[in-house]
Amino acid sequence: MSVQSMTGFTRASGEAQSSRFTWELRSVNGKGLDLRLRLPPGLERLEPAVRQILGRHIARGSVQVTLSVTRTGANSVQPIVNEALLRELAELAQRLHQQFGVAPASADGLLGLRGVLETPEIVETEEERGAADKVALDALEDAAAALATSRKEEGWAVSLVLSRLLDTMEGLVQRVEVDPSREPAAIRERLSSQLNVLLEGGAALDPDRLLAEAALLATKADIREELDRLAIHIAAARRHLQEGGAIGRRLDFLGQEFNREANTLCSKSGSAAVSAAGLELKAVVDQFREQVQNLE
Repeated sequence: MSVQSMTGFTRASGEAQSSRFTWELRSVNGKGLDLRLRLPPGLERLEPAVRQILGRHIARGSVQVTLSVTRTGANSVQPIVNEALLRELAELAQRLHQQFGVAPASADGLLGLRGVLETPEIVETEEERGAADKVALDALEDAAAALATSRKEEGWAVSLVLSRLLDTMEGLVQRVEVDPSREPAAIRERLSSQLNVLLEGGAALDPDRLLAEAALLATKADIREELDRLAIHIAAARRHLQEGGAIGRRLDFLGQEFNREANTLCSKSGSAAVSAAGLELKAVVDQFREQVQNLE
């Protein structure tokens, strides 16, 4: 199963005997599946079927769905101008201009007023309406499938970026693993140096107590668990990418875990090299989390 992005655009049309139906689908990031429908008056009856079709192709994202209808063929209709009303409104606009200095009315402004320009309603039989609905929904099926394909193509590109970022994370974890500051000899030398400084500061200090405190600090400063968890999370992210499907939320959770481990790594760091690797890791994790927001 492939990975899908949540962004995409598609358009598809279908033509019945007297109407052409054109669908436009625009998809962006969203926490769940949010369908925003814009259907022409009289076609609200299609809404349940529209939601069902889109739900089969898309699991997550904010999708704006727009249907436009153009009348065609012998049954196409021409708008009718109510000339009497238009004349009265034009005369009123002229008087307002002369008496009060109101800006002159434009032709398109007058034609846009309610009742001036009307489109006669086409009377359809039940059979004709059913045939037209089928054409419209078939076109939507094509548009939804094309949108899903577009989202899969972008999802594939995003998954490649995420794989490269995981490679970088893995390299940084390995750099910390082999850093000389984590060698037992280096740790002992560092602790011995710190103890010598403390012991020279006053004879009243208890060497055994200092050794116990030093051992406790060394335990708290150990980053073994953080490195192990990072390796586990990286493996889990790779597995999700390979399995595909709607993995955006799972990868987003792993991104939070990556960030938490990177912060702990920096706070426990005992050397400049480990701190630098931790900061680099945080930057890569930020890129990872940003890319994940695009996935379904």
